[in-house]
Amino acid sequence: MPDAKQLFINNQWQAPASGQTMEVVNPATEETIALVAAAGRDDVDAAVAAARAALEGPWSRSSARERGRLVHRVATRLMERADEIARLETLHNGKPISESRQIEIPAAAECFEYFAGWADKVTGETIPVKGNHLTYTLREPVGVVAAIVPWNFPLLLAAWKIAPALACGNTVILKPASQTPLTALALAEVALEAGLPPGVFNVLTGPGGTLGQALVEHPGIDKIAFTGDTATGKSIMRGAADTLKKITLELGGKSPNIVLADADIDAALRGASIGIFYGKGEVCAAGSRLLVDRAIKDEFVDKLAARAKKIVPGDPLDPKTRFGAVASKKQLETVLRYIESGRSEGATLVAGGARADIGTGKGYFVQPTIFADVAPAMTIAREEIFGPVLAAIEFADLDEAIARANDSAYGLAAGVWTRDIKKGHYVARKLQAGTVWINTYNVYDTAAPFGGYKQSGFGREMSAHALEHYTQVKSVWVDLNM
Repeated sequence: MPDAKQLFINNQWQAPASGQTMEVVNPATEETIALVAAAGRDDVDAAVAAARAALEGPWSRSSARERGRLVHRVATRLMERADEIARLETLHNGKPISESRQIEIPAAAECFEYFAGWADKVTGETIPVKGNHLTYTLREPVGVVAAIVPWNFPLLLAAWKIAPALACGNTVILKPASQTPLTALALAEVALEAGLPPGVFNVLTGPGGTLGQALVEHPGIDKIAFTGDTATGKSIMRGAADTLKKITLELGGKSPNIVLADADIDAALRGASIGIFYGKGEVCAAGSRLLVDRAIKDEFVDKLAARAKKIVPGDPLDPKTRFGAVASKKQLETVLRYIESGRSEGATLVAGGARADIGTGKGYFVQPTIFADVAPAMTIAREEIFGPVLAAIEFADLDEAIARANDSAYGLAAGVWTRDIKKGHYVARKLQAGTVWINTYNVYDTAAPFGGYKQSGFGREMSAHALEHYTQVKSVWVDLNM
């Protein structure tokens, strides 16, 4: 990598105007592994100027097919450097290297490949109108896009925004989370190697509170694409109001995972475990509320607790590790605070419930944790913990299951487990969620849209639906009267 203390603006590496830096900490060792630039408003001005110049210059003159070829080269180069970039992802996030290398980097590359194919297929239409006119529409880029991404899937969630934005002819400024900036800087180098023109893709590292706000308020930015917590999403909406920026928000979740009495118990156990413990529970769509039919609750929770106790946190760089460290000291403290809340409010702890030690005495590790006998009004049943903590809630019948599932401010995802496929479809229609999995969980594909209902945000990532958020429609009327 180039010097991590620099920003990537206009295809050049440069120091921040302030000269200030931030530490990047490995959550598995608690050691500082890098210093990165702390960008400020002057750096935002420079990045916006570069992005605007590219938008109005060389990038706008590139054919759609040429844009597609360049975006595809990003995918190719990502996979050529997959081992290196996966290691960076694990070092600054704490996720197992198996997840970074086998899942996240390939999925990011696939996203670039998918949208590269869309570049020359974003078309307008001709419209039959009254009178002697030729009327047609053009789909044009929105403009300069600021992509603000969180720390749980740093590279993948960046790809979800950058790939469709570039394919549609926009230019991009990426702001990674301050905890996990290293793969964003690596992606900048990949973009340079792939041949993206100067100013088309820029990376600013820095603190969210100041740098993020500067991006949101800047009049030269046309759109904000944000993934993160709901409170920050609301703040972005308020901050973008003065300039009426276009916004897409993928926010928090408290997703229900419903197990009906007729479910395949073994499959549901695997799905419930993956739903909350994959990614250390630091997943927006994590199935953090387990709704179980009263008739099977005790058996199911007991078996799930036994599975959880076999999940052993370990060194994230060990290929055999399947459960790593939560991403930061702050997140560790948050998760432990919620665990204490579950205890104090009367839930029954059946697995985990404490900080874990992998033998080094260091690292932000948490035991996979399950609470039973959780009442719907308890804090751990209502607030997003964003960690490996599951709240098991019983229900008496299907109507109560649906009501309890929908009794949330969030609506990002949901799951239902049943052998009755008619019942599965019925529940899917009733659930207030952007994604519903039937007899599976945490399955994604770039061709399928992802996004939330209610306070989980609006807009859709991935799929053809994402193209709508990175283009605007222009109507053209031609008088054909002779």
